[in-house]
Amino acid sequence: MVFKEGTFKGEVPEHFDGPHPAWLEAAVADALSMAGDVDASDVTVTCEGTRIILSGSVGSPEEAERAEVIAAAVKEVSAVDNRLSWL
Repeated sequence: MVFKEGTFKGEVPEHFDGPHPAWLEAAVADALSMAGDVDASDVTVTCEGTRIILSGSVGSPEEAERAEVIAAAVKEVSAVDNRLSWL
């Protein structure tokens, strides 16, 4: 699984408007890595605002659908753009 390194460390700034993209990407990546029914080793998680983009490949259409459901269940995710392919 690939995700961008966080650009902010420490306490949340006073002007914080919502989840930082790196935090949201990490939360989705963690959720996918803990799911036993999705092999997320070739999945890339990126974020535009609170919309998550899943790209890369998984083993089946069912895994791609399950990855989308897992990503959508993460707090603060507003939408998921599933661009996953399968072998």
